[in-house]
Amino acid sequence: MFKFITSRPLWQNILFALILVFLLLFLFLQSLNLITRHGTTVVIPSVTGKSYEDAKKILEAQGFDVQIQDSIYNDTAKPLSVLRQFPDGEEVVKVNRTVYLTINRAVAPDIEMPNLEGLTFRSAEIALKQYNLRLEDTTYVPNFAKNSVLEQHYKGKRIRPGTRLPMGSGITLVLASGLGNEELPVPDLFGKTYTEARVLLESYGLTLGATAFEQGVADSTNAYIYTQQPESILPDGRINMIRQGQSINVRLQAQRPVRDSTAIPAQPEQPE
Repeated sequence: MFKFITSRPLWQNILFALILVFLLLFLFLQSLNLITRHGTTVVIPSVTGKSYEDAKKILEAQGFDVQIQDSIYNDTAKPLSVLRQFPDGEEVVKVNRTVYLTINRAVAPDIEMPNLEGLTFRSAEIALKQYNLRLEDTTYVPNFAKNSVLEQHYKGKRIRPGTRLPMGSGITLVLASGLGNEELPVPDLFGKTYTEARVLLESYGLTLGATAFEQGVADSTNAYIYTQQPESILPDGRINMIRQGQSINVRLQAQRPVRDSTAIPAQPEQPE
């Protein structure tokens, strides 16, 4: 072999070496194309919205590998449906490409209910979206803090902040409608329990305001009211008036108070 190389001029050996290199490179590139199927492309089908099983069958039938990239929860989509895919549908890609899918969870994860009470309606709407909850409905009651959230309800019952509930749940907000235009007599709350007073005021479209308890009160709901502000009767004997949406401040004690029989204020009639 060395005799074959040394018997020829140098330029012929160099030319032969170059031809050999180019030939080997050409054969390597051709084999690489066959292995990788270079230049063979297909249009990837769109499987967004389909069930995971259907999407997997469609993609694998066209030679794609399928992997679940993530699973999140969307209450408007069907369980285990494809929410996103990468690459996107209708893109031109090489065959044997891996398609990554994001699917919807079958069961909604639990989250903690935020505290919306005291927020404005707009702020409460933003908070609901941030916590992936839905605004199901709104109701209004007379209260001076117009358009503020007074209570938050879930499935017809008031729900406390921190209570766990499924993501995407519908929340009803009780909002303040402002003060009413018509005046009504201030209800007399003397001798009523906290619970009785609250029910009575709600029937008038009023609310309990600041509440103070004397020492010895063990059960606040069954404590008795002995003073209120505003009072039902003015010092000059006239009936005091109040508008819907306003509140009444009260003080309570453990024992039922006894009214001075020489000054019994008139009790406004219960609204029908």
